[in-house]
Amino acid sequence: MESHSTSDDIVDRDMGKRSHANWTEFAIEAFIRVLGFSAVGFVLLIFFFLLREGVPVFFEVPLDNLFGTRWYPTFGLFGTMPLILGSILVTVTAIVIALPLGVATAVFIREVAPNWAREILKPTIEVLAGIPSVVLGFFGMTVIAPLVRETLGAPTGLTAFTGALILAYMALPTIISVAEDALDAVPKSYRDAGLAMGATQWQTIWRVVVPAARSGIVTAVMLGMGRAIGETMAVMMVTGNAARMPLTLDSLFRPVRTMTATIAAEMGEVAQGSVHYHALFGIGIILFVLTFIINLAAASTIFQQERRGGLR
Repeated sequence: MESHSTSDDIVDRDMGKRSHANWTEFAIEAFIRVLGFSAVGFVLLIFFFLLREGVPVFFEVPLDNLFGTRWYPTFGLFGTMPLILGSILVTVTAIVIALPLGVATAVFIREVAPNWAREILKPTIEVLAGIPSVVLGFFGMTVIAPLVRETLGAPTGLTAFTGALILAYMALPTIISVAEDALDAVPKSYRDAGLAMGATQWQTIWRVVVPAARSGIVTAVMLGMGRAIGETMAVMMVTGNAARMPLTLDSLFRPVRTMTATIAAEMGEVAQGSVHYHALFGIGIILFVLTFIINLAAASTIFQQERRGGLR
């Protein structure tokens, strides 16, 4: 009887432990699920808030005025084209500058640098991403802007090119990190095959490894572009904030105004519920959609890369 009682106690304890483990696992899974849905919910709430505050401007202002070429809210002119084109000019120029530097740095870290240098460079690049944007903006105002004015002979150093230089620096850590991961994912057999066919190390890198990591590099560019187009403080401090159409050949070396800088500079001065107030939220909707498209393109590229890797 005692033996039978002991075995029953052991079974009860095992069942109790199993039940406790199941409840713990269920609680953890439920908590993670709630966090996941909360992240999506917060994004949707932000988007719905932008729609609620920004959609009225599309009914209050005629479309030819809203997408016109003059942004003078005091006189009832809400043309957003100078702001959209200014953001595109600064962002694209920044990516043009950052792309070759970022890819070359990623190639050096992954393919050329010795292990001791790689262990130093990777954390250093990650630290660069943590520098506050206002610090970079102050650096751009006091160092880069005078240098641009004196070197290029521009009337002012607060230009689209100055903003592009700062944004290129800010996008570099993202581009380097993602591109380096893409290069690291290329199988070693690709490198061995290139070297076995008589190619030099550089020929193998530029004609085998980099093309094989093309989709990951494109993803790095997309993420860097998303980082650049959403930047506010640094751009507002160094681009001059002139709402002009950047359509001339020298527009890169003249002041411009971006969408983010406009929202940051004017939101604190408008009356809530006014047309100007709704126009700023309308700019926020446009910026949100552009950023969403860029991130969606990056996610789609990553998915296609993983799918091709799985098919292999």
